[in-house]
Amino acid sequence: MINQNTTFLGYRRENGRVGVRNHVIIMPLDDLSNAACEAVANNIKGTMAIQHPYGRLQFGADLDLHFRTLIGAGSNPNVAAVVVIGIEDGWTQKVVEGIAATGKPVTGFGIERHGDHETIMKASKVAKEYVQWASEKQREVCNIKELWVSTKCGESDTTSGCGSNPSVGNAFDKLHALGSTLVFGETTEITGGENIVAARCINDEVRSQFMAMFDRYQEVIERHKTSDLSDSQPTKGNIEGGLTTIEEKAMGNIQKIGKKCTVDGVLDKAETPTHPGLWFMDSSSAAAEMVTLCAASGYVVHFFPTGQGNIIGNPILPVIKLSANPRTVRTMSEHIDFDCSPLLQREMNLDEAGDKLLEVMLATANGRLTSAEALGHREFVMTRLYESA
Repeated sequence: MINQNTTFLGYRRENGRVGVRNHVIIMPLDDLSNAACEAVANNIKGTMAIQHPYGRLQFGADLDLHFRTLIGAGSNPNVAAVVVIGIEDGWTQKVVEGIAATGKPVTGFGIERHGDHETIMKASKVAKEYVQWASEKQREVCNIKELWVSTKCGESDTTSGCGSNPSVGNAFDKLHALGSTLVFGETTEITGGENIVAARCINDEVRSQFMAMFDRYQEVIERHKTSDLSDSQPTKGNIEGGLTTIEEKAMGNIQKIGKKCTVDGVLDKAETPTHPGLWFMDSSSAAAEMVTLCAASGYVVHFFPTGQGNIIGNPILPVIKLSANPRTVRTMSEHIDFDCSPLLQREMNLDEAGDKLLEVMLATANGRLTSAEALGHREFVMTRLYESA
């Protein structure tokens, strides 16, 4: 059982935030720079390139989100240092300046007028210095309330709402009481349960912000929906697992915020919370997109309940997967960090399941690799709002 004196070993960054990993990342500003970033990562062992397919001819709110996601990912406390590579200098330096505000080492390189060879050579030299510098960083004792924890579920079924999601909710209740910073989201997947979330908001201002986010997403869904949404919400996998309506899915999804947590604030996509508590972040329900947004918001450990079995990981944010489905635990055991199926078999109560999940969380925070990390899952998927110009 955790308490206010519980500690873990983390990396304290220049801005005071605490991370649980010590990555040196090579970040492409745009899709054209992926190859150069991969080349640098191949040259310098201990670095990690984060590929993505976007960054050309975006504009408006979509471009703002692009920058916010890249800057947030580079600013995440799990990252020690960053090399940014872009096709042009202007946007590259915008990301560099955003990350530099945290105080961590970051350098940018533009490919135009230099080409791949020169850019890769210069970036590799800097990356080598960063890796050696980061390798000297030592973990230090940190209080549990400094651990920012996010959650999102995927491939849900009936065992999700009855077992794995309530286990997360129990853990969240305990973390919330200690002053931790938490987040949940998946805006479309609370449809039919939005009144329950609204009732949990700490005051009228937060409630109004939450409903504005929910209504904004619903308006998009209404504008673009066709006569058949069964491939999206709920998914075919959800239906196979016993969730036949979005309302059923929502009731299970909401279990992740526990029984005692209040919703203390609302974030737009990839925004950073400004105080402790449980935050709602407007987000897609696509697993890799939501987890990437959590990483960009500054969260350092992620709870991912799954029913039918999801294999997601993230390059920056360690993903702890738990399942209450005995079949999934049996057939996909290499992906599951915590088997909470004994909860539904009455061999474990909810308090015990929440405590066990927190034990796994602390082991992860102290350096133990998650299954997704050990298997090399590094899904980094950015959210797009609309098509490019």
